[in-house]
Amino acid sequence: MSFAIRSATAADVPAILALVRELAEFERLAHEVVADEELLRNALASGHCEALLAEAEGLPVGLALYFHNFSTFLARRGLYLEDLYVQPAFRKHGIGRALLCRLAQIALARGCGRFEWAVLDWNVDAMRFYESLGARPIKEWVICRLTDGPLRALAHES
Repeated sequence: MSFAIRSATAADVPAILALVRELAEFERLAHEVVADEELLRNALASGHCEALLAEAEGLPVGLALYFHNFSTFLARRGLYLEDLYVQPAFRKHGIGRALLCRLAQIALARGCGRFEWAVLDWNVDAMRFYESLGARPIKEWVICRLTDGPLRALAHES
């Protein structure tokens, strides 16, 4: 199967959002998606995130959405992959690997000290895939998150 990887543009926002929604369905998290085209367009335009699209048969079939974080230990920025998704019919053709390869190239070109992402603990296929690339799970770290009410409550403490 032939496919191409390219940087997404503002014109790709509808396709990006559709792929994000498909990913949310797959991850059983569709109820958490509040993103819309305007919010996503603004995030991309402001540089808060970037995206790569994989196209096959003239259609977007895969997505990698990423942004920079920072490591105080390395005193360098890192590349953080927020979402990686390839539509089921297009899996097992190297698209996911090609997206990750392109991101690794971007990370090195930008002087990043790390390339990181999270994976749901039940997604065994994804974990095996990532480990086959040489990624190692960091089991001693637990992601903590504040949203909605708890985030507002903490922000309003004096």
